[in-house]
Amino acid sequence: MSADSPGSTGNKVNLGELATTVLKGVGPSLAEKLQRLDLYCIQDLLLHLPYRYQDRTRVVPIGSLVPGIEALIVGTVEITDVVYRRKRSMLCRISDGSGFITLRFFYFSGKQQQRLSRGTRISCFGEVRQGPNSLEIIHPEYEFIADDQASVSSDSLTPFYPATEGVQQLTLRKLITQAIKKYLPALLEILPEKICTELNLASLQDALLAVHQPEKNVNTEQLMLGIHPLQRRLSFEELLAHQLSLKALLKKKKLKNAPAITGTGDLVKQFINKLGFTLTGAQSKVIHEIENDLRRPHPMQRLVQGDVGCGKTIIAAAAALSLVESGYQAVIMAPTELLCEQHYKNFSDWMIPLGINCVALQGRLNTADKKSALQDIASGKANIIIGTHALFQSGVVYKNPGLVIVDEQHRFGVHQRLALLEKGEENNFLPHQLIMTATPIPRTLAQTLYADLDVSVIDELPPGRKPVKTAVISATRRGEIVKNIEQACKAGRQAYWVCPLIEESEALQLQTATDTEAALKEALPDLRIAMVHGRLAGDKKESIMRSFNNHDTDLLVATTVVEVGVDVPNASMMIIEHSERLGLSQLHQLRGRVGRGSDEATCVLLYQAPLSEIAKDRLNTMRETNDGFEIARKDLEIRGPGEMFGTRQTGLPRFRIADLMRDQVLLPQVQQAARSIEEEFPATIQPLLKRWLRRAGDYNTV
Repeated sequence: MSADSPGSTGNKVNLGELATTVLKGVGPSLAEKLQRLDLYCIQDLLLHLPYRYQDRTRVVPIGSLVPGIEALIVGTVEITDVVYRRKRSMLCRISDGSGFITLRFFYFSGKQQQRLSRGTRISCFGEVRQGPNSLEIIHPEYEFIADDQASVSSDSLTPFYPATEGVQQLTLRKLITQAIKKYLPALLEILPEKICTELNLASLQDALLAVHQPEKNVNTEQLMLGIHPLQRRLSFEELLAHQLSLKALLKKKKLKNAPAITGTGDLVKQFINKLGFTLTGAQSKVIHEIENDLRRPHPMQRLVQGDVGCGKTIIAAAAALSLVESGYQAVIMAPTELLCEQHYKNFSDWMIPLGINCVALQGRLNTADKKSALQDIASGKANIIIGTHALFQSGVVYKNPGLVIVDEQHRFGVHQRLALLEKGEENNFLPHQLIMTATPIPRTLAQTLYADLDVSVIDELPPGRKPVKTAVISATRRGEIVKNIEQACKAGRQAYWVCPLIEESEALQLQTATDTEAALKEALPDLRIAMVHGRLAGDKKESIMRSFNNHDTDLLVATTVVEVGVDVPNASMMIIEHSERLGLSQLHQLRGRVGRGSDEATCVLLYQAPLSEIAKDRLNTMRETNDGFEIARKDLEIRGPGEMFGTRQTGLPRFRIADLMRDQVLLPQVQQAARSIEEEFPATIQPLLKRWLRRAGDYNTV
């Protein structure tokens, strides 16, 4: 290969800037469709990795086929005909001497029917099923066999790629094969040789070739599980790029100015003294860590994670008071109207005796109230501002925001958090940022997911809190539960009955909140029953919750709107309808709404049989433990971090090949390599980010 040919390793062509249109068959229309898959350049195509494989390396005799297998077969067309039964379809019967099979097409053209004429030889691949009269394959992939064609089987496993409308598997395979042949040799190895040698890593080119075109003798089981050493070589580099991007982000933020607190801390001391109870050791430790951060002239970036009910809101209040005492505003962002209202009530109760002015800013405010709130925020009269997404809209002007507190951070998008931080940059400094989550994760994963944050853990609950007893019960025993609720409420306690949906859904056949409310009112005429859900107007919702909080309601029927932010100490029973439909994190959050007082609390998980194995696993976990960290670990194991933390919403990279749970074993090496690159090979950082994080800028600004 000559030095100036595209595939030469000596060529300076940048595959990250070489558009896909250089490939044969890629015009403007196809290029635009490829961009829906984030495929803009040749490097993107090379890094667009298969999510599964099919074995088309051998032809299977038709006579040996059985239902349920995927197979490559070769046969001669005996007859092709269009039939009209329940649905119009084209049937094509082929045979190879050992047997025959029917190919069924629901979508076809007259041209297809003509070409599949008697005597035509074809190869086809698909899943074998039992049809009405014979084995059949529905909509197989097929190709015509030329008279001089020696072989139809593949030399490697057939990859399946993430696709989109207008870009089918065959198109992607052809384009990626073309890119491999012509440009793979020009793909530069960015990882330093020292790191590759120390960790015994294969070359990037060898790894990509093996993943795109696995050889016949490959360990198929490893490949399907994503743990083949050459797959892990790619996962390692992608995780390393992610780690470096977050470490770069942390460095960048620490270069910015932030308001350092100068107060005596008297406000915080007054607040704590008025609480009427002693803080836990973990709470005191985290408050001290935050105070140390706030005294520095660079932005605090701290994640506080702790179990449901561990007292994170008190820590947020103490942090806010530190800034208020020094003359700055504190902004608290909540993901839902209900949680916002709960925070506003708590903060007002705490702050008014201290002479601190709290303002709520929510989308539901009427024009006059919103105008008044905006004026107080802009003038600085509002010391603590609590709100939902309304906080970062363009019309909101802050006097001097010094701290942004984000509650349940995984519910906010990367651009939402950035928009709120930029409000402070208008004053030539970046506000401190405190992020809180009740979804605790193992430390190794926290260091990987949140490498741009300092992490504090609240690992103890307030004294006197009793574990909530959890029972997993079939919905057929609903009558028993209703009687238990009646006894509990008549004894002076309160209860929640949570339903996943408001309206009837034929698809899911779920018990609805409206039906449940009606049934419970009929069964329990002596109890005061109300219903709350997300579609209620804010003032109506607030009125219902206030009534429940004041014990003017015995039983609250609700959707999962009560998942966070509801604190009613007298509520001691939680019934969760269709618990098999909910994830572990959500079930744990809901359970955390009870057990906040001195009474023993119970959570009943009602389920509809039959249960899937995953549902059984989830419900057993809830029954066996109240430990939020153990539940989070199990949730990660079942769902994976992308779903659990809302990867697409949080702005975390959508990994091409890496999987944080599957590849945990790599994380210590990734962290070690990141330190080594920062110290010895800093010039490799930006090329790695550009390769793996197409929108690397997003992760360097938030």
